[in-house]
Amino acid sequence: MSKQLPRGIFPSQAVSDAEKASLQYGLEVAKAIEGEWFRRDSGSVKYYANRDNYHRLRLYARGEQSIQKYKDELSINGDLSYLNLDWKPVPIIPKFVDIVVNGIGERTFDIKAFSQDPASIEKRTKYVENIRRDMLAADFLQKVQNSLGVDARRSRVAEMPETDEELELHMQLGYKDAIEIAEEQAINNVLEYNKYNLLKKRLDYDLTVCGIACVKNSFNTSEGIKLEYVDPADIVYSYTESPYFDDLYYVGELRRVSLVELKKQYPELTEEDIKQIEGTGANAMLYNKSFASSDAEDTNHVYVLYFEYKTFQNQVYKIKESASGAAKALKKDDTFNPPTDSRARFEKVNRSIEVVYTGAKIIGHNKLLQWKLAENMVRPKSDTTKVQLSYNIVAPRMYKGKIESLVSRMTTFADMIQLTHLKLQQVLSRMVPDGVYLDADGIAEIDLGNGTNYNPQEALNMYFQTGSVIGRSMTQDGEFNHGRMPIQELQSGAGGNKISALISSYNYYLQMMRDVTGLNEARDGSMPDEKALVGLQKLAAANSNTATRHIVQSGLYLTLKTAEAISLRISDVLEYSNTAAAFIGGIGKFNVATLKEIEYLHLHDFGIYLELSPDDEEKQLLENNIQVALQRDQIYLEDAIDIREIKNIKLANQLLKVRRKRKAAEDRAMQVENIQMQSESNTRAAQAAAAAEMQKEQALTEGKAQLEKVKSQLSIEKLEREAAIKKELMLHEFQLNMKLKEMDMQVINNKEAYKEDRKDKRTKIQASQQSELIEQRKGNTGPKDFESAGFDTLGGFGLEQFEPR
Repeated sequence: MSKQLPRGIFPSQAVSDAEKASLQYGLEVAKAIEGEWFRRDSGSVKYYANRDNYHRLRLYARGEQSIQKYKDELSINGDLSYLNLDWKPVPIIPKFVDIVVNGIGERTFDIKAFSQDPASIEKRTKYVENIRRDMLAADFLQKVQNSLGVDARRSRVAEMPETDEELELHMQLGYKDAIEIAEEQAINNVLEYNKYNLLKKRLDYDLTVCGIACVKNSFNTSEGIKLEYVDPADIVYSYTESPYFDDLYYVGELRRVSLVELKKQYPELTEEDIKQIEGTGANAMLYNKSFASSDAEDTNHVYVLYFEYKTFQNQVYKIKESASGAAKALKKDDTFNPPTDSRARFEKVNRSIEVVYTGAKIIGHNKLLQWKLAENMVRPKSDTTKVQLSYNIVAPRMYKGKIESLVSRMTTFADMIQLTHLKLQQVLSRMVPDGVYLDADGIAEIDLGNGTNYNPQEALNMYFQTGSVIGRSMTQDGEFNHGRMPIQELQSGAGGNKISALISSYNYYLQMMRDVTGLNEARDGSMPDEKALVGLQKLAAANSNTATRHIVQSGLYLTLKTAEAISLRISDVLEYSNTAAAFIGGIGKFNVATLKEIEYLHLHDFGIYLELSPDDEEKQLLENNIQVALQRDQIYLEDAIDIREIKNIKLANQLLKVRRKRKAAEDRAMQVENIQMQSESNTRAAQAAAAAEMQKEQALTEGKAQLEKVKSQLSIEKLEREAAIKKELMLHEFQLNMKLKEMDMQVINNKEAYKEDRKDKRTKIQASQQSELIEQRKGNTGPKDFESAGFDTLGGFGLEQFEPR
């Protein structure tokens, strides 16, 4: 490319890949960027205009803006000899900047990864199908478990969803693949290693002050993934109207590099090259413009433009058909042009992909330090023909290339506040205290009565100590005394009106700053209205948050794009970096279970999104919904605890709806069950009452029967007793009769025995008498007398022998 292009004109991209890779092509690209941003023949230099503007805004944000404009406003032909003022700017803008930046820092977020490769999708789909099958067969599976004690479910879910809505919510809240957890931990590990929390504060500050912020991601085999802050004042980029800078074809930054560092970066530089480069920046005038006065004298530093240039590259393959009929692909360059003859046994297959070239050039010198095809380009796995630049830039309020910031809205009113403050000092310096008028002639006419006259010193002492004044209405000659009031107070009230007007002006401009930024009193709490309700103050603060929400969203956009770039570069870390072992170990210290998943992390494709913690307004709205649901007994306390733990407000509200529906269904089921139980209870009560009545009647009947039985038993017992008594009486009577009979028989027997005894005695007597008669006959003796000889006694005979024995 011997043809020299005009400055600011880029070389054609419709050239071969070999020509694009040449140093001449890279030099033309670098000169075009340099001509667009650093040329001086158009009246102003674009780069330095941006840099000076950002520098001015940063001075305002620090309360250190230039005071020359204020001196020019108050001076007369440049003369300030009569002014003795404190020119230090009033730091009013730093207050608003701190409110916005610190408020952004309070919003926390979590980085979430969603695996979207075919393997993960298949695994997720299978998981959903298993749950759905278990949902449809829930009753049968429950019976199996109750009967056999076997859990036959395909899914192991602690709380089985009952509806499709609950299943969808479960997949968003309860399901997390191990590879997704590993990806999230890997991204967080990179962010923590690069101290992204501190870097993000600088980005939020730039968005508030300058209206633009930039962060760069890169990869090298020694350090792995690096995240670097880029000063917006040093950025150069192609023209764009997108606030997200997603259509850039070149981007770069300007760095002030020492010759020592330059030699370390590019060791191929010779001593002759160093001599040519040395002092180039200092002699480049506008190129070396700096805010430090000593910078122009330093010849050991140069300004290097590091840039990335996006173009396209042709991938050409020769498809050759072998004798066996198989196809073989051979890589060719883009100049390959096979014949179109149908008899040719090969054909050309090509496609165009985006590529990035990286370059480095010294500003003000024709030396191109670097031009090469970028290594480890960031390509989305969903479309490998696309490529992402290493710089992520956002400017939420950009129109036609002009960037507006929150501070730029306030600078005009900050200047007016400063001028009001200076004029207020000027008025205060010219104010004099109130004085007194002393009439010497009036005092001379006064006689104190002790031989002394009323002199001015004594009059002033009396007036200042007591507030009293002695005067005479008539003179000594008897005429009217015009100086009867010898002391009169002098008031200078003109300064007070000026001060009030200046204070009103100060408050007006301060209110204008609040109006143009949306940062009201409720946001900073400087002047809370004592009569305003707490809810109204919170509403005002929420409206103020809405006014600055674009800054919060821009910072989150940078974080999201950075996380996506980290996700795509993790594959490079695991495959090519020397720090892969340390990287894996750093993740494993959080969760050893993810170590196995990390080995296959580069095989998956992830979607990255941020889960932002709700702000106070969103938390309050959610809490109001929870309190209403609790008061109406629509959810349980455990449901409220689970809902509060969800950071995503949308999912939290969905869970609240699902739990309300479930609670309502449970309440309806409980109500139906209660009605059934009440009906069964009433039936049981009626049955119990009927049974009780029957039991009562039965008891009464049994009681009566028992009573009758008892009566009968008593009657029987009575009869038996009577019979026994009768029997005993009869037995006794019988015994008595038997005894009487025995006695009668004994009497009879005794009588008979007596008779027999008497008979025996008579017989014996008769026998004795006969024997004696015989003896008498034999002996021939005389007769005998057989009568009693007087010894027979009948007086002792009684009936005792007949008594019972």
